[in-house]
Amino acid sequence: MLADDSTLLREGLARLLADEGHEVTAAVGDAEALLDAVAADPPDVAVVDVRMPPTHTDEGLRAALRIRAQHPEVGVLVLSQYVEKRYASELLERNTQSVGYLLKDRVVEVDEFLDALTRVASGRTAFDPEVVRRLVARSTHTDPLRRLTSREGEVLDLMAQGHTNAAIATRIHVSRSAVEKYSNSIFDKLGLSDAEGYSRRVLAVLRYLGS
Repeated sequence: MLADDSTLLREGLARLLADEGHEVTAAVGDAEALLDAVAADPPDVAVVDVRMPPTHTDEGLRAALRIRAQHPEVGVLVLSQYVEKRYASELLERNTQSVGYLLKDRVVEVDEFLDALTRVASGRTAFDPEVVRRLVARSTHTDPLRRLTSREGEVLDLMAQGHTNAAIATRIHVSRSAVEKYSNSIFDKLGLSDAEGYSRRVLAVLRYLGS
């Protein structure tokens, strides 16, 4: 399902997704219409603009949070014009799976948008690289982040975007076991050694940085 008050963007995305073999079950222009559509026929993923009518502030975000609370089986991919740290943190408060946050500029990068959509649909995360970079940049005053090596910082950046260890290994040209060692070191330095499962990967840069 798509929710964006821009008819041009909404219809463009609907056509793109249809051309790529995805079924668009609804394309709406406001948050209330999205919530009604999800309640009637929950999709695999809802692509949601943060700012929609009537106030164009955070209607889309609040709708996304309601979807995650009421329909946890539905993935949510949020689109935003700007990097807004609070929104990224709020999306992860209840669940660190099947969620994404992309800048609208990223939508024109078709392969990256489709990859993010696929990751969210499969239960993983997909955070815009620019969002991650700005979150990290805003938090460099924190002691744990200062303890990371440059390579660990690079792994952390890719990890937060939602890439698997195998994908990170390919991107930085190291073995998968090396990525696992970097990851464990990151978790130790950020005080996340006792956290379980995939959530540590997201907490390492988003929940931690949002605290």
